[in-house]
Amino acid sequence: MLLVYTHKITPRVTYTFKHICKRILGLEIGFTSKVEDFIAHDSLKMSYARQPLSHELFVRSNNLLFETGLSDIDISVQQWENTKGFFSTGDRSDLPFDIFAASFYLLSRYEEYLPHVKDDYGRFLASESLASQHKFINQPVVDIWAYKLQAVLQERFPDYKFTTRKYNVKPVIDVPMAYYFKHKGLLRTIGGTLNDLGRFKLKQTYTRYLVLMGFKRDPYDTFKWIIRKQKKYDFKFIVLFLIGDYSTYDKNISTNRKSFVSLIKSVADYCDVGIKASYFSLNNIKTLKTEKIRMEGITHTDLKAVRHSFSKLNLPTSYRNLVELEINQDFTMGYIDTLGFRAGTCTPFQFYDLDYEVQTPLQINPYQCLDYALLKYNSELDKTEHLQKLINEVKAVNGTFVAVFHNYSFSDLDRWKGFKSLFNLILESSE
Repeated sequence: MLLVYTHKITPRVTYTFKHICKRILGLEIGFTSKVEDFIAHDSLKMSYARQPLSHELFVRSNNLLFETGLSDIDISVQQWENTKGFFSTGDRSDLPFDIFAASFYLLSRYEEYLPHVKDDYGRFLASESLASQHKFINQPVVDIWAYKLQAVLQERFPDYKFTTRKYNVKPVIDVPMAYYFKHKGLLRTIGGTLNDLGRFKLKQTYTRYLVLMGFKRDPYDTFKWIIRKQKKYDFKFIVLFLIGDYSTYDKNISTNRKSFVSLIKSVADYCDVGIKASYFSLNNIKTLKTEKIRMEGITHTDLKAVRHSFSKLNLPTSYRNLVELEINQDFTMGYIDTLGFRAGTCTPFQFYDLDYEVQTPLQINPYQCLDYALLKYNSELDKTEHLQKLINEVKAVNGTFVAVFHNYSFSDLDRWKGFKSLFNLILESSE
């Protein structure tokens, strides 16, 4: 066990140390404010305070983990070997930066609580992040820092055998619209046809009626392909269906249709199933609860996983609503148009509520790649190259690669050509 001496044991201290030491490095961890207990401990130990006690392994602490609430923080990001660091510590510290305060800043999404520019949907922009502005968005810096701590511990305690975690893949398939043409009802079909004809999309009109007459598979109906892929791997795909009511933003088919319910059940036989929370459930817990109950009625299991519509998060409200409804897995933490690490880590972590200063049961699974972010690269070679770089970054720290694709990404329609190969590249990286 690693024993950490600190002058004050706060919720922020225990939260951050547990993520770095336990979740990333696999170390059991304890805390003490008693010098005699620290001296008596005969295994891994370190102090985290303003001054060292003696000649122990020491990291000089920033004030951030001993404060409550929010404050204006002056951050100076500097180069640190192959990565970046901030909250510098001075000469006496065994690490040049307070990796714990810096990790807490990123994991708690501290910067998203501070005033910032939002996009048209009210989302936090990658360009507003510290990571983007200082060019470390493409690195899981929290995990990299954790391994730098491990190297220092190994040097001080050469006989200790550290465990090594394994790289793993967690594919997420987002289903905002299960079918492009089928099961839409008469009015929507007529409206779609008139819209196609008005824009001279004659080929699409032809395809629409081939699908409706049963001569051709609906282009968004890629579920047999997804299930075939799932059967080849031990790890579960997470498939998230939009089952909210029809609206301006959400246009999936109704769960009153038996064919849609049957689809969800058939996918749930092979994959883990959750919900894509509708746009209007983001600020309305009653709507979210209705969608949760609706899905649980279909799958007959407790709902575990959620992803918010349009990748939108209203912190802390969005996550508090999940906690209140006892939904314990979220897959919204990432950027819609940028590959990289929104929270600086590729290790699932708990949501820390900055207003209440408490760690919650909600596990945030940050994704590094959304299919839309790959569209800005023109050629398939470019897409593959950038995706492979990202995979390599996660592999280097034995992290979890989370990628979000949509069911229509596998349709081979227009801009989605070649996305099956990109998805296969992610799956094959786990072998």
